[in-house]
Amino acid sequence: MQLEYGLYQQQTQKLIMTPELRQAITILQFSAIELNEYLQTEIVENPVFEIDAKEQARYDFLYNNYQRSRVVNYNQEDEWSIWDTIASPKATLEEFLLEQIRFLSLEKQQNDVVKFLAGSLDESGYLSIPLAEVVKHFGISEQEAADSLEILQTLDPVGVGAQNLQENLLIQLQRLEHVDPHAIEVVNNYLKDLAEHRFMKIAQEMKITVQEVQQIFDFIKTLNPKPAMGYPNAPAKYILPDVTIELLEGEIVVIVNDALVPRLKINSHYHQYVQNHKKDDKTTQYILEKFNAAKWLIKSIDQRRNTLYKVTSAIVQHQINFFATNQLKPLTLRTIADEIGVHESTVSRAVNQKYVQTPLGIFELKYFFTTGLATSDGSTTSAENVKKALVDLINEENKKKPLSDEKITKILNQRGIEISRRTIAKYREELGILSSSGRKRYD
Repeated sequence: MQLEYGLYQQQTQKLIMTPELRQAITILQFSAIELNEYLQTEIVENPVFEIDAKEQARYDFLYNNYQRSRVVNYNQEDEWSIWDTIASPKATLEEFLLEQIRFLSLEKQQNDVVKFLAGSLDESGYLSIPLAEVVKHFGISEQEAADSLEILQTLDPVGVGAQNLQENLLIQLQRLEHVDPHAIEVVNNYLKDLAEHRFMKIAQEMKITVQEVQQIFDFIKTLNPKPAMGYPNAPAKYILPDVTIELLEGEIVVIVNDALVPRLKINSHYHQYVQNHKKDDKTTQYILEKFNAAKWLIKSIDQRRNTLYKVTSAIVQHQINFFATNQLKPLTLRTIADEIGVHESTVSRAVNQKYVQTPLGIFELKYFFTTGLATSDGSTTSAENVKKALVDLINEENKKKPLSDEKITKILNQRGIEISRRTIAKYREELGILSSSGRKRYD
């Protein structure tokens, strides 16, 4: 084989990712909230845009006042409003603790230490730093640091400031009256065994019945493993649906929520300026550049709207029975992409972080895509349907003799669903359901 150097011409096709195309792709994957934030920046940076003052005031109010995220299910008989998704502001855990600390009679240094500890909690309400760091930071003794932590642990919510789950549970037990001493002993010495449902071992070593261990387990489950639950660590955004699906006169209608996106207009003054001035003028070139950018942005927003409408409409056609039976059919991104004539990645971007308001509540668009499992009659059923069947079987089982994964597999196979024991175990773990040994009760 002989290698030679030389110059040759070759014609190839290559997709160039222009800034405009990149912007269109970015806009497509934006949620309603993100798109509004992006447009607010574009409006400020591009002088050719104009927006109605009343509409601007409405958006300023909307985006400056949201506090936390909440998926809302509403009664389909009631009229739904965008404002229904807004939750009332709520104090963070740190703010709630600082408010309580204000009423404590503490010396300045200890007050500062307790405040510092209140600001050093993780999202579960546990102390996220070692006490040695507090000692070093304030130049105090270990005992002084421990005393300050003990003060924090007397505040609400009960268990806050604990250094681990065991300490959290013990703090809660100490606050309660008439607590079974065996419960305290179990938390002190057998917490891991309890979590792994080794009830027989605990009963034998403590010389109590397995039924008593079951009762202790049920009681400890009523305690709060995360004291910070319900307290936002920081203000979070609420969810606004990008699309609404309504049932009108027996027909399902898809509506893209254009009201969530500011209606952009190009100031006619700049359009006239470009037409009446020389193109080689620097000011004219600048305005022309902004003018073209504005037209492309408006075009990208329209394209996003059309793509979102086509994708959602196609999803509705495939999942039409969901709105009557709450049962999903197997559906893939490729199926929708082929149907509306776009690339699979376009569908992926269109459904990413998008929510749809339906008569059954708000769902992520991605929720309607699910893998399929074969059935004995040659058809398929979705993984979501299998998971629902799995939950129903476990809810109805005899808790003293819970169903094993193998038994559940046999039952579903008898119903015509071809599924393996390994897949059942996988779905069970995804649903946070314990194994049969973990679900067994000793009442």
